Amino acid sequence: MTDYLVRATAANAQIRAFACTTRELVDHARQIHNTSPVVTAALGRLLSAGLMMGSMLKGDRDLLTVQVKGDGPMQGMMITADSRGSVKGYANVPDVVLPANAVGKLDVGGAVGNGTLSVIKDMGLKDPYVGQVQLQTGEIAEDLTYYFATSEQVPSSVGLGVLMERDNTVKQAGGFIVQLMPFAEEEVIARLEENLSGISSVTKMLDEGMTPEQILERLLAGLNPEITDSRSVAFSCDCSRERVEKALVSVGRAELTDMINDGKPIELNCHFCNRNYTFSVEELKSLLNRCSK
Repeated sequence: MTDYLVRATAANAQIRAFACTTRELVDHARQIHNTSPVVTAALGRLLSAGLMMGSMLKGDRDLLTVQVKGDGPMQGMMITADSRGSVKGYANVPDVVLPANAVGKLDVGGAVGNGTLSVIKDMGLKDPYVGQVQLQTGEIAEDLTYYFATSEQVPSSVGLGVLMERDNTVKQAGGFIVQLMPFAEEEVIARLEENLSGISSVTKMLDEGMTPEQILERLLAGLNPEITDSRSVAFSCDCSRERVEKALVSVGRAELTDMINDGKPIELNCHFCNRNYTFSVEELKSLLNRCSK
């Protein structure tokens, strides 16, 4: 199943919902960052959530960044998503290894630890929107549920999951977000709560062969769900040599001159896609000519 995301409404627009399957892009992130299973699970959950949250943005150029900072061995992670189905991300420490948690699952909460979850929305305004909450469990889905309720005052249910194969590749990944609108009626809320209480984990539903549409149909059973949009999603980084050159020029003549005087090529790494860019001393001299100061 190719990675994609669907959006839906239900109960005459009293509910909006999102669901996605992201196995390919999460496994791509695992490969380029060489992440351990527990880090793959943590980053994969955040990548899936970022895609769905990015699809809530209105403008084509709007950007969403979600940053997790924790005192666990992973130290934190960051993803950036747009409104068109692209996402990128990385973990600060990709090779964390921990024993399974009390219920025999990958201990994402233990890898993340205590800390904060920040959401930054750049919508082309003078200042970006920034919301921040304390991590509740470090398991990501519960933390985002708390974020939506606290920072955006939107009652939400977030489900995220990554299922690993024995060879540490990704078997299933995806998630859902279901949100109540302010005018939601009590009977609608009650039915949704009943539906949510009866579902299994995201990865179990995906592993049973359920599509994002079928997951939303189960979540929104009896509430007249209507799929409003479907789009492909992918791990995509927009870094380029040209962008890195601009970054080097922006550091100024003094710092570039120091690099040149070292007499060695420099190598710069993109955190998001782990691509390396090497610049020779001659190339640095050429960039120096483009510096204004």
